[in-house]
Amino acid sequence: MVDYALIAMMILPILACVVLKVLFTPQSEGVAIAGALVFWKSTAELTPTTFYISESQVNTWAVMISILGLCLYLTHGLTTKAMCKRQLVAEWIVEKSEKLVKDNMGGFFAQWGPFITAIMALSAFSSLICLVGLFSPTGDVNVTFGWAILVFFLIMYFKFRGGFWKYFIGLFKPIPVFAPMNLIGEFATPVSMAFRHYGNILSGAVIAALIGSALTGLSNSLLGWLPGVFAQMPLLRVGLPAVLSVYFDVFSGVMQAFIFAMLTMLNIAGGVPWEDWNARRVKHNKPALTND
Repeated sequence: MVDYALIAMMILPILACVVLKVLFTPQSEGVAIAGALVFWKSTAELTPTTFYISESQVNTWAVMISILGLCLYLTHGLTTKAMCKRQLVAEWIVEKSEKLVKDNMGGFFAQWGPFITAIMALSAFSSLICLVGLFSPTGDVNVTFGWAILVFFLIMYFKFRGGFWKYFIGLFKPIPVFAPMNLIGEFATPVSMAFRHYGNILSGAVIAALIGSALTGLSNSLLGWLPGVFAQMPLLRVGLPAVLSVYFDVFSGVMQAFIFAMLTMLNIAGGVPWEDWNARRVKHNKPALTND
């Protein structure tokens, strides 16, 4: 019964989003390329500023609940020795994530496996829900920018471990005239991470929609001479959009999740000033740290 409940926890949130999609999507003719649907908007009587509950937010929460259900399902009934395939899958995920983090961030960040895996899972599943007709939260720059800001705070936290004054002086190296460019470079990191992820996912969705519309028009032109309902059948849309979806939706979505996680690992690990941090630790009678 617990397994059935966890499976329902994975599926029902996505089904609920599909129902909301059907109920709130307005009727349109031809190509309709729009952003996330707005389910609720606050009024001036309720809040001083306007707040929105959009499809991006709802779908993100649905994906997180589904991922939580998947994690609980894979780890339910663990034993010392793996007796079922799902425990083997869970152990494989843990081993691969820990190896990925250690290879790219070093031994000091060995415990960051769950965080990096969560980033990849959330990003990948948020992109893949478009396969069931839902809006991908990664196609909304507000979502990816929120993730990038979180990563930016983590990067700055470790950069300040060597001391704020050391970090401030580093902005003027190698010569003081480079200080504005170095400062812009710091803030460019989250912006580039957010727009790279968002741009690739959104462009794939737009291209897929345009190709689908073009195939529909071409099908109507070539088959318009057929009698009755046969003239309106979009036969050319059968098969080809599915093949293109393998790249634009599946491959691109998974690849962008991996790239975002890699940039997160490299930027955080690469921003740690080990020499300055250890100098401060020695000054306070603390042992030096290594990243082995």
